Amino acid sequence: MRIGLAGAGRIGVSHAETLSGLPEVESLVIADADGRRAQGLATALAGRARPVRAVGTVDALFAGGLDALVIAAATDAHASLVRRAAAAGLPVFCEKPVAPDIAGTLELIGAVRAAGIPVQVGFQRRFDAGYVAARDAVASGRLGWLHTIRSCTLDPAPPPRDFVAVSGGIFRDCAVHDIDSVHFVTGRGVVEVMALGANRGDEIFEQCGDVDTGAAMLTMDDGTLALISVTRYNGAGYDVRLEVLGSKDSVVAGLDDRTPLGRAEGGGNGRVYAGFQERFADAYAAELRAFIDLAAGRIESPCTPDEALQALYVAEACERSRRDGRAVRLDRVRAGG
Repeated sequence: MRIGLAGAGRIGVSHAETLSGLPEVESLVIADADGRRAQGLATALAGRARPVRAVGTVDALFAGGLDALVIAAATDAHASLVRRAAAAGLPVFCEKPVAPDIAGTLELIGAVRAAGIPVQVGFQRRFDAGYVAARDAVASGRLGWLHTIRSCTLDPAPPPRDFVAVSGGIFRDCAVHDIDSVHFVTGRGVVEVMALGANRGDEIFEQCGDVDTGAAMLTMDDGTLALISVTRYNGAGYDVRLEVLGSKDSVVAGLDDRTPLGRAEGGGNGRVYAGFQERFADAYAAELRAFIDLAAGRIESPCTPDEALQALYVAEACERSRRDGRAVRLDRVRAGG
C-alpha cells in the first residue's frame, strides 16, 4: 500500500515515523507547504524498512499513484485536501477538524458521501487504553447508571501566538477532544451546555476573542452531567484525564505516576508528560494502524466525519454559551439557530 502524507510538522513527523514502520505500507510519499521540511523528514527516515520520499507539491503527491492519504497539514488546508482525496477516490485519515466550521463540515460530509470514500478523523483518545477501558466499564454496566463525568485537558503552556488567531477558540480547538471522549465513553448525546471562560494570561487570547481557560457543563440525553475543564496555563504539566462516576462504581482514565497532581500535604510526582505527543504516543500509533485496516477495507471508520460534526456542534454551543452568558440547547445549534 502506497500512503501519501500531507504535512511534515510535528504531528506529521510522528505519523511518518509510525507509517514507515508498518508492514502493509510499501512506501510513503511526503509533501508539505515547505518543500524543504518534507525533504528533511524523508531524509531523516532514510534507511527504514519502507521507502520514504518527498515531493515538491501537493499536485505531485496526488499524482504519485497513492492508495490512501494521511492529512497532517495546517488546519486551514484540511478541507481542500479531503475534497481532493474524495475526487481521487482515496481513503483518508484527517486530523481534526476536517473543516473549520459547521457549514464547511456539512459540505465536506456531502462530498465524501457522494464519492463513497472512507474517512477517519483523528480523535486519538478513542485509541488510548484508559479511555477504551472506561468505555468498556460503562458498556458492561459495572458502574451502574452514571451521574457525573469529569474531563480535563490542561496544557502546560499556550500555543504559538499566530495559532491562537486561527484556532477557532479553546472550545472548538481544545475542549472538542473532551467532548468527543465523553460521547465515545458513554455513547450518549448532549442536549444542553453552559460554558464560562476567563483570561488571566497573555492578552493575545482576549484580542482574538478567545479565552485561555474554559469550563463547560454538558447535560447528556440521559440526565448525566459532564463537566469539562480546559486551560492553556497548567504550570504543573500536561494533564488529560476522564473520570466516570456511577451509582455502583467509578473509574478514571489518565491517572498514573506521571499525572501532574501534587499532594497538598507534601510530596509530588516525578517526571510528567512533556505534552500530548508523549502522553498519547501509543494512541496515535494505534489510530494509524486502524486507518490502514480501514483503507484495506477490513473495518468501518472508527471516527467518521459525522461523529466529528456532533462534537463540533457541542463545541460551537459551548462557545456561544461563553460568549452570550446563557445555556444553549443543541437542537438550536443543529437547526442553525
